[in-house]
Amino acid sequence: MVLLDKGSMAPQFVLPNQDGLNVRLADYDGKNILLWWYPRADTPG
Repeated sequence: MVLLDKGSMAPQFVLPNQDGLNVRLADYDGKNILLWWYPRADTPG
């Protein structure tokens, strides 16, 4: 596992969102974003 330093650039990725649609980090080029996720197995939904 590689940890990123605060303020460093995140590697490009494609992941499904809560609706099953793929979201690419490149879709947000030039914008400030916050990535926040948690394991679905630990949630009620």
